[in-house]
Amino acid sequence: MEILILAVVIALVAVGAISGLVVSSRKKKQLPPTAPPSTPTITAPPAEPQVGEDAVETAEEPRRTIEEVGLPEAEAGATPVEAPAAEPEAPAAPEIEVPEPTAGRLVRLRARLARSQNSLGKGLLTLLSREHLDEDTWEEIEETLLIADVGVAPTQELVERLRERVKVLGTRTPAELRGLLKEELVALVGTDFDRAVKTDSGVETPAVVMVVGVNGTGKTTTTGKLARVLVADGRSVVLGAADTFRAAAADQLQTWGERVGARTVRGPEGGDPASIAYDAVKEGIAEGADVVLIDTAGRLHTKTGLMDELGKVKRVVEKHGPLDEVLLVLDATTGQNGLTQARVFAEVVDITGIVLTKLDGTAKGGIVVAVQRELGVPVKLIGLGEGADDLAPFEPEAFVDALIGD
Repeated sequence: MEILILAVVIALVAVGAISGLVVSSRKKKQLPPTAPPSTPTITAPPAEPQVGEDAVETAEEPRRTIEEVGLPEAEAGATPVEAPAAEPEAPAAPEIEVPEPTAGRLVRLRARLARSQNSLGKGLLTLLSREHLDEDTWEEIEETLLIADVGVAPTQELVERLRERVKVLGTRTPAELRGLLKEELVALVGTDFDRAVKTDSGVETPAVVMVVGVNGTGKTTTTGKLARVLVADGRSVVLGAADTFRAAAADQLQTWGERVGARTVRGPEGGDPASIAYDAVKEGIAEGADVVLIDTAGRLHTKTGLMDELGKVKRVVEKHGPLDEVLLVLDATTGQNGLTQARVFAEVVDITGIVLTKLDGTAKGGIVVAVQRELGVPVKLIGLGEGADDLAPFEPEAFVDALIGD
């Protein structure tokens, strides 16, 4: 009996042990896998602040003045923080230039003129210095003048006068021949013309000068240089950019004006030239300017429509008052073709003066004589280079001196 009870007890103990092992293994299987060591530990969020009676009193700390607070020292090798870049300054206004005085400007440019005209002056002196002036020599003299674009009628007049004076003079020393040739050439060029550009209208409104010419003669550049000539003579100027067909013309003229402190009135590209010319004169009156210079579009003298438009510009401008000057710009290198251009322009507008450009680049200085004879108006200005102050008032004596040299 005791043995049976002992066996039952042992069996119960064994069953209990087995069931404990089963439960223990089940619990182990339900545990989550252990996180790897590199996984960061997630901390619990901070407790909410306490308010009211539950609030904890703030601990008092000694306060420091701003002088006692030190800035952290920069670490060695650390790149210093650059200050923010300053905003770019507005472009400065262009510096106003002081143009070269016009008095004697042609004399100062004499050497440049003489280099291009030597073939005329020296050629004539060489021919006149021959011991025997036969018919062949006089024909050579006549040919030299014609090549220089003096023109047929003026050439014949000059040759006849030279023949007569040389015959009377007899002995011909170089100095005498030079003096003789100078006198005759000055007389041919003419000293009785009024060559001053009119800058005094005689009324309260400004003098109005319109600049005309064909394409490529340097018309806009000449207008800008003329502004310098007038400013150098103490005149205030307003520029009218009435050349609306060429995109860069208004910008070019405005640049010339800014250099001498003259304001430019301009309009939209392709706008009405007459309207811009009218506004320029109106602005000149409002500013009390001395002179208004109007640059017109270059046009072919064979285009009737363009020439008619030039006449319209003239009529519109004259609503403010009389047009004091109409300057025709001619390229001296074009020779006799320039005379054809001059005739057509003179039919549309009343030309009052001529500006000969590029005279330093041609040996055809006789065009001065020919164009004056053709139009009956004087050459008032000549261009002798690309420099800003290379536009000079025309002086017959200085011009002839440059032609025949020393």
